[in-house]
Amino acid sequence: VYQVFESVAKKYDVMNDSMTLGIHRIWKDILMHKMNPSPGTLLLDVAGGTGDIAFRFINYVRSVQKLQLQRKLKHHQNLSWQEIFESYQKDQFNSLGDSQVVVCDLNREMLKVGKQKAKHLGYSEGLSWVLGNAEELPFDNDKFDVYTIAFGIRNVTRIDLALQEAYRVLKPGGRFLCLEFSHVSNPLLSRLYDLYSFQVIPVLGEVIAGDWKSYQYLVESIRQFPPQEELKAMIEDVGFFKVDYENLNFGIVAIHSGFKL
Repeated sequence: VYQVFESVAKKYDVMNDSMTLGIHRIWKDILMHKMNPSPGTLLLDVAGGTGDIAFRFINYVRSVQKLQLQRKLKHHQNLSWQEIFESYQKDQFNSLGDSQVVVCDLNREMLKVGKQKAKHLGYSEGLSWVLGNAEELPFDNDKFDVYTIAFGIRNVTRIDLALQEAYRVLKPGGRFLCLEFSHVSNPLLSRLYDLYSFQVIPVLGEVIAGDWKSYQYLVESIRQFPPQEELKAMIEDVGFFKVDYENLNFGIVAIHSGFKL
């Protein structure tokens, strides 16, 4: 699995757009709105090497912080222009409200791509990159407010260990969110999806990334991944409460959510 992602790292974003016709961006936006982070949130994004979730998190928190600032200033109509300016400057300087996102990935090449993207897009504040294994996270107990893993959990060797680690590093009251390819229930759509997956995606992998094998593996890993109810039970087994899932695009992907109490 490590070598698969090492070989596709540089073309990973282009391939995601090609394979999903760009819809993966909408799925990740939905994940962020479901999380609804507030300023001060500490997020751990596992297997998030290219930074897609991290950058969305920063944008979302900045927009919430800006809205809160506008509301605060609106309620102080009697302030002088100078006081408004100083307040705005102070809050703008801390645009994330002490929020932080830690991106943890097993693959150096994926992290390298993510760091390059962050530099190119101007993300630096509240963002750190850590090399680490989802099954043995290099973090203390009860540390994070939210744990996300987007299109990564199906690639870990032991899903149960990764879930245990997610539970361990979350604070009491913390939230687990997993976005992953799942199982389509509609038989006709499922057949069409299989046809596309096995006949088209490896070809795209060869044409765009020069790598048929890696994308053949990715397709097979989706089919071998536990269906929605089974994954839900696995999440509950490690101790998470209020576990549920939301199917997107008829179950092509699903967002699983749970809380550590």
